[in-house]
Amino acid sequence: MQHVLITFIILTSLTVTGQSQKTYQLNTAESTINWKGTYTFLMSEHNGTVHFKEGTLTTVDENIKGGSFEIDMTTISNQEYLDGIGPVEHLRNQDFFDVSRFPKAYLIITSVEYFTENNQHKILADLTIKDKTRPIEFWAVANPETKQLTTQFKIDRTRWGIVHNNMVKEHSISEAIVFDVTLQF
Repeated sequence: MQHVLITFIILTSLTVTGQSQKTYQLNTAESTINWKGTYTFLMSEHNGTVHFKEGTLTTVDENIKGGSFEIDMTTISNQEYLDGIGPVEHLRNQDFFDVSRFPKAYLIITSVEYFTENNQHKILADLTIKDKTRPIEFWAVANPETKQLTTQFKIDRTRWGIVHNNMVKEHSISEAIVFDVTLQF
């Protein structure tokens, strides 16, 4: 049994060392996270941005295998806020993201499946917001020439406890938050 275990360890080590692993640093200045929140019964929405603090993407033999990203929740903004109106201060307070207590969010890639026929990556990840970690799934497209990864996905904000303290207002806000993300490495 000991010989089988030693053989397994050696083979595993040879397999790992035979692969070409690279880690790419996220260019936070060129990467974007655009968000959109809507109302349930109104034809109205709010759009804005939030910025990455840092991130890395790992590849093995030029295939994405993992990554981790830190999002600076204190950077939540939108044009309305910059114009002196809009919901950003409310999004930052304890009703929604409680940024003073939870200034960072995290996304850790846990699994990637590549579909060569349409250059799509099915990515499973753990998203942590307000110290609550939930699994998410999204599809992304990688462009190796530009070192860019793009995706669009939505989450149900209530899974992370992002809820309004007023039930009437809570029911008027869609549970979905849409993200349009460009990662530049």
